[in-house]
Amino acid sequence: MAKSPFLKNTWYAALLSSDLSEDLFSRRILDIPILFYRNQDGAPIAMHDRCPHRFAPLSMGKKQDNCVVCPYHGLKFDESGKCVENPHGSGQISEKAKVRSFPLIERHGFIWIWMGDLPADESALNRHDQLDKGHPNGIAHTYMHRQCNYELITDNVMDLSHVDHLHGEIISTRGQLSPLIPNLVEKNGDISVRWEYEQTPAILILDPFLPKPGIGGKHFIEVTWSKPSHIQLTIGATQDENPILDYDHTVAQYDLHTCTPETENSTHYFFATRRNHLEEDADYNAMKIKAMHDAFEQEDGPILDAIQGLMETNDFLAMDPALISSDMGPIKVRRTLKKLIEAEQ
Repeated sequence: MAKSPFLKNTWYAALLSSDLSEDLFSRRILDIPILFYRNQDGAPIAMHDRCPHRFAPLSMGKKQDNCVVCPYHGLKFDESGKCVENPHGSGQISEKAKVRSFPLIERHGFIWIWMGDLPADESALNRHDQLDKGHPNGIAHTYMHRQCNYELITDNVMDLSHVDHLHGEIISTRGQLSPLIPNLVEKNGDISVRWEYEQTPAILILDPFLPKPGIGGKHFIEVTWSKPSHIQLTIGATQDENPILDYDHTVAQYDLHTCTPETENSTHYFFATRRNHLEEDADYNAMKIKAMHDAFEQEDGPILDAIQGLMETNDFLAMDPALISSDMGPIKVRRTLKKLIEAEQ
């Protein structure tokens, strides 16, 4: 069998929790079609979306209690993927009548899936408990689908020097970020890059919430990658004279970006954002997540899709790119992930 281009014994975001109901739902992950649904207790279930008989999509079938009935010949499968009913002949069930099921975790507004052959390790999924703290109107989630390899999206978030060139005024650093060389730290397998800088006025997503809007302030941005493709980004600003630059001591937001390969050339992109200001305003929350979604859809996404179309391979480094100082984070991540995939295989 050909080697997989993906890390498998790890957790990937599969769905937003809000997108899954008792209805059957199909999504391709790591180039495998997966059937999802909630059982009668509300627990999420996942199995290969392919009947072992004639290989029909089970998602085209129907639910009966907590089971799934194949639309083609009526074989019924329980939550574990075991065939529990064959309506044909004597009703004998073949030993081959088994559908692979996949472990799931529901956490932080996402449903995470373990695609590997090794036993699922819940501790291998980094916790982002900050997303669960505060008023429910202070957090929002969204999903996007892109026609590009998932590592291009990881590169994009790990190297934020593009914000002054690709994006509009709302998230501009007014030229402060590009000249800076980020501080890179590796810890427990995670890779972080951090920038600290000043700008006037403060970045516009935070400026209105500072004590003196328009005056400017000290900023920090910290971005942390964890395998295989989870990126936590925190940005904050303050006008304190001797500031502590972290989420709790600045006007800040805490974002989680996570990318799941659909195929080698297409990606499910999930995003959550939590803020520590104007937390109870539902209208602001809806406006903010729409603006952030639209910024990626209209600015980052099209250029990443275009890059995918021009690349001859998904092996970025094999194309001998002309690297710049802000590439240290993305390149470190790419090399680390490549080693993990090679070690797994």
